[in-house]
Amino acid sequence: MSENSEKELNIFQRVALFYRQVLNELRKVVWPSRNMLTTYTAVVLVFVTFVIAVVSIFDLGITQLVLFIFGE
Repeated sequence: MSENSEKELNIFQRVALFYRQVLNELRKVVWPSRNMLTTYTAVVLVFVTFVIAVVSIFDLGITQLVLFIFGE
């Protein structure tokens, strides 16, 4: 559409055009299969668990260091 014809559209026509364009873009998306989705979810959960463990150990170490330096 040209810029002039877009200005001539009323609000409802512009909203309808927007949703048509959104649906056209969603049709182009390559959706993952159930197997891929399960694999990716497991990888994310393992990674998050690992990061939580590293941060917890780091926090415990800093806590022990602060308690050693400043006492209880």
